[in-house]
Amino acid sequence: MTKENPNGSPLDEEIIDPPADETPSPDVEALIAERDEYRDRFMRALADAENARKRAEKDRRDAEQYGGSRLARDLLPVHDALTRALDAAGDEQRTAAAALIEGVELTLRELNNVFAKHGIKVITPTLGEKFDPQQHEAMFEAPVPGTMAGNIIQVMDNGFMLHDRLLRPAKVGVSSTPAS
Repeated sequence: MTKENPNGSPLDEEIIDPPADETPSPDVEALIAERDEYRDRFMRALADAENARKRAEKDRRDAEQYGGSRLARDLLPVHDALTRALDAAGDEQRTAAAALIEGVELTLRELNNVFAKHGIKVITPTLGEKFDPQQHEAMFEAPVPGTMAGNIIQVMDNGFMLHDRLLRPAKVGVSSTPAS
């Protein structure tokens, strides 16, 4: 039965349980049990739909932020090669092939701009910095006088982060306890 509000609009039907002092007939008990079962199934389906919506939204955001991680990972050796080329060029090569060196520098700068645009950050450890296993990969450990255990003593390769995820750890050498 549909009731009406004082303003004339219909109200939803109320769910009425039988009074506690009356014993409902078996048919009414069966209908109440069926109603409760359908309500439970409806609430579970509603919760499942909400969870699926949230999961899809998270997957969409992750795909948007991290979808290019394979491509980014494939470009890291290009960055490394350009950096090594510039590091290997001495003063003589710089003067003899100034235009070539400038082209490599511009290419590396453009690659860094593209990386920054897409949330890729270069992890550049410094000598003496504390080793962080979340960002660094220890390639070797050696006792070096004048250093503290766990400090970086050599940097082999820079690392890279994509937003808050590690693409590649920086490869470093770490000081062990100095030999006495």
